[in-house]
Amino acid sequence: VQLQASGGGLVQAVGSLRLSCAASGRTVSSLTMGWFRQPPGKEREFVAAILWRSGTTYHADSVKGRFTISRDNAKNTVYLQMNSLKPEDTAVYYCAAGRMLITSAQEQYDYWGQGTQVTVSS
Repeated sequence: VQLQASGGGLVQAVGSLRLSCAASGRTVSSLTMGWFRQPPGKEREFVAAILWRSGTTYHADSVKGRFTISRDNAKNTVYLQMNSLKPEDTAVYYCAAGRMLITSAQEQYDYWGQGTQVTVSS
């Protein structure tokens, strides 16, 4: 599976961004797709995941109510809509895919895309 993330950039606090992750190379309907992020000087952390087949989603508490993960079957693309952004959301965001049920455990994800930088200014 190849994953191509895009959509990062610089945005002011309380603004919005939408990240995209295009998947190719395998039938994505059997996968769980996830978004993770790595803030400057910190460990990578879970943000959100979606079970492609059912659309079931799971969001980290830190982003619940502000971020929404979704997928577009026709485009084999997963999105992360980020609203009400805060400076602490500044990080490199990664998309990932795995052949397991929905989980926040990054070691369960087999495939990773390149990161996309999101910077939120105060």
